[in-house]
Amino acid sequence: MPVVSKDQKRDVRPLLFQPITLRGVVAKNRIMASPMCQYLSVDGSPTDWHVAHLGRLAIGGAGIVCCEETAVEARGRKTYHCAGIWSGDHIPKYRRIADLLRSLGAVPAIQLGHSGAKASSHGAMQGWTPLTEEDAKQGCPPWQGLSASAVSSSPGRPLPKAMDADDIRAVVRAWRDAAGRALDAGFDVLEIHGAHGYLIHQFLSPVTNRRTDAYGGDRAGRMRLAIEIAEAIRTVWPADRPLFFRISCVDGPGGIWDVADTICLAGELKERGVDAIDCSSGGISGPSTMGVVPRVPGYQVPYASRVRKGAGIKTVAVGMITEGRQAEDILQRGDADIVALARELLRNGDWPANAARELGVPDHYNLYPEGYAYRLRRLEEVKSLDLNKYGGQIPLSVSEFIDAN
Repeated sequence: MPVVSKDQKRDVRPLLFQPITLRGVVAKNRIMASPMCQYLSVDGSPTDWHVAHLGRLAIGGAGIVCCEETAVEARGRKTYHCAGIWSGDHIPKYRRIADLLRSLGAVPAIQLGHSGAKASSHGAMQGWTPLTEEDAKQGCPPWQGLSASAVSSSPGRPLPKAMDADDIRAVVRAWRDAAGRALDAGFDVLEIHGAHGYLIHQFLSPVTNRRTDAYGGDRAGRMRLAIEIAEAIRTVWPADRPLFFRISCVDGPGGIWDVADTICLAGELKERGVDAIDCSSGGISGPSTMGVVPRVPGYQVPYASRVRKGAGIKTVAVGMITEGRQAEDILQRGDADIVALARELLRNGDWPANAARELGVPDHYNLYPEGYAYRLRRLEEVKSLDLNKYGGQIPLSVSEFIDAN
């Protein structure tokens, strides 16, 4: 029987809590805090709220913590309160966050995006209503969005400008320059937002892309912008840092873009240096028979599985992943390489540490910063000592416990 050295022993921890290497970056576990828009930025810059919000997710033990969708240019925001990194003035504010996340043991990540036709709106809490001249009187004038074609993102919304060649070159350059700023700010993972009906998705889907030039028509034409953006980012994003791409694997109800299209795009992106596909869905609705994706636990995991196998690329699974065992099973089945949580982490920022405990990780307190971990370990030790002192029985009353100690 061959002798196995100590260094060669198999890691017996749950796969969820084994490190994952992504190019030159190592995450301590396979849990990612998804980007979640807060609509609390000021002129694109993050505030103390973002420091507290993202720091809390890192304290809870997530291996990768991703900043919210961050606009590559000012006109690419959805609202006046969206995050942005279109100026060098933003870099120090984001560096503060990246440094904090790293100090707490998380890999700092950022998602770059462009809203396209979904620009010039109020936020989610106001139902995405378009800005009007009344808003202009309050210092927030509306602006015209951009898109593949002059197709409204939803009924009643203003028509975007169909991008010409100059617009396309400018937007690709904006993505490249924003990636350079993200690098200067200290982020180790960058994700391109190509999902949820935003600009890249507007080019991918035949519902919104009605062009007849090189950026429209067949699937290859509609994928061109996504590919050019990935290529441009890789000219400034270092070879030792991973690049993710978030995609809607299928359009929304009545859409046309489907999983076969996504697998094709994923393969092309892999060749351009994309390391993982973050598999979501929805954002564009159309006239076909494509149905609504049912919102059940793990409802988007099958997309991650199909893309992973079909394109031979790492994937991130999302969508109502709420239990530690559920997340572990996703990884064990080979459906994905990373699981990403959003709302569940808002409900329970300690989800990673709690999942580790649930799955029997003996050193689960190590997921916390030492200031937390030390006290929690001591609590366990004290509880154990006290119970032993009383023969395994908790004292009948607090006063009895106090008197005895």
